[in-house]
Amino acid sequence: MISKLFIQNFAIIDEISIEFHAGLNIITGETGAGKSILIGALSLLLGARADIASLKLKDKKCIVEGIFTQDELPVLSQFLKNNELDVEPELVVRREISASGKSRGFINDTPVSLQQLRELAVLLVDLHQQFDTLQIGDTKFQRVVVDTLANNQEAVLEYQQIFKQWKNTQIQLRELQSKKADADKELDYLQFQLSELSEANFTADELENADIELQTLTHAEEIKRVLNELNFVLKDGEEPIGQTLKSLQNKLRNFSEINASIGDLAGRLESVQIELEDVAQEAESIADQTNLDEERIDFLNERISLGYKLQKKHNAASTNELIAIQKDLESRVQQFEQISGDEQALETTLKTLHKSLGEKAKVLTVNRKKIIPTTEKEIDTLLTQVGMPNAKIKIELDPLTDWNEYGQEQVNFLFDANKSGKFELVSKVASGGELSRLMLSIKSLVAKYVQLPTLIFDEIDTGISGEAAKQVGVIMKALGKNIQVISITHQPQIAAKADAHYFVFKKESEKGINTGIRLLSENDRIKAIAQMIGGENPSEFALANAKELMAD
Repeated sequence: MISKLFIQNFAIIDEISIEFHAGLNIITGETGAGKSILIGALSLLLGARADIASLKLKDKKCIVEGIFTQDELPVLSQFLKNNELDVEPELVVRREISASGKSRGFINDTPVSLQQLRELAVLLVDLHQQFDTLQIGDTKFQRVVVDTLANNQEAVLEYQQIFKQWKNTQIQLRELQSKKADADKELDYLQFQLSELSEANFTADELENADIELQTLTHAEEIKRVLNELNFVLKDGEEPIGQTLKSLQNKLRNFSEINASIGDLAGRLESVQIELEDVAQEAESIADQTNLDEERIDFLNERISLGYKLQKKHNAASTNELIAIQKDLESRVQQFEQISGDEQALETTLKTLHKSLGEKAKVLTVNRKKIIPTTEKEIDTLLTQVGMPNAKIKIELDPLTDWNEYGQEQVNFLFDANKSGKFELVSKVASGGELSRLMLSIKSLVAKYVQLPTLIFDEIDTGISGEAAKQVGVIMKALGKNIQVISITHQPQIAAKADAHYFVFKKESEKGINTGIRLLSENDRIKAIAQMIGGENPSEFALANAKELMAD
């Protein structure tokens, strides 16, 4: 509840401080005295847009500060923790507007954004003004009322979690299917390219090695002749070089003891002779292996021809580049094929979510249908109590063609003011006064089931008087037993039900007109209510009537 409201330099208010009480707080006063300005200041505190024109003195900043007791509301404590704000028994909310128009907000002296103030506002205050009756025609508001009475809050959250997953999965599936459609156009060509390379099945450096082998085979006879000639000269000629070198080596060794340098020459000559023997053996071995193989030449020509064709097609410079391209194609084809697998997985997930969503939506529908008869009856009773005995309300659940984030139906409030049997949408047929009383009836009903924040009514009694006004007062008095209610009213029947009665007045000074407010004593209340009944100078009858209303 709000325990204190401080306003400085706002509209026609220099500075006022109001200490509110628990229960029903009534604010009365002359027209133009500044009653609705209080609501404007409170709206500013709770995140309304700031306007420099609202400053009374243009060279001084405007300050609106409210002190709220938390009443151990878990949702409020959670908000403070989520926003890294101090959790204390009293919550101090302040809004400042500088002379330049700059606006700043504070929660427990910590600077906060305007959005944070607005998020906090709905947890602290339910502000109902004259034109807020239009809200009752909003299907979202109507759905919230029904779900609140049906205790559907957790079920709605569970449904919304699945609904969000379902919608996200639908988006993922559409994006994947679009990607798949584009991939299908490319996949056939990629598979064709991959098939060519896979069938070729080249190994590392194969084309380069095949080219070398082909050159060898093409010149096989000439190579073999030269190798045999080399072998003959080294080993088998009339004067084999190897034998000649060996003979010279032996002769030189005869002088190695005489001249060490000659011995070194003999050793070097031995090394040469051994190397030449190895060369002769290698030449003989290569010559034996070198044969003209026409089939092998044809095979190598085909492989090289295929390889060069694929190299040119893929702009590759080597066998290994072709193999790398083949691996890349395999990866790309695998990715495209994976899309089909992902599509199937998403479709399976979507079916599972669809089934679960249907089950959760059914729970919401069942709960809503269950409370509708009782809700209609209770609202009708309250409407009778506030002077609308012929008014009836009907709550319909209209099935939707597709699910939305709140289920598979739209909640509609229908209204019949005169027992005509013709129910139409509330927003189309109810007058301003009827909407006000209907809103009060609904909020008083909701308050029985959930802990609402402070309820503030700005002239909700517009368009009613007499017994209807008295019953509105009775309902508001009953509301005040469970929650704090603050109401601006012109009706004496409502003012008489106050637990705390505040009077707003205008006073003139050298500085101009200024708004003041004071808490009325018992006698002052009698006089104020009598003036609401009989004018500025109330008669004894008006005073007696005021006492009677207060005693009722």
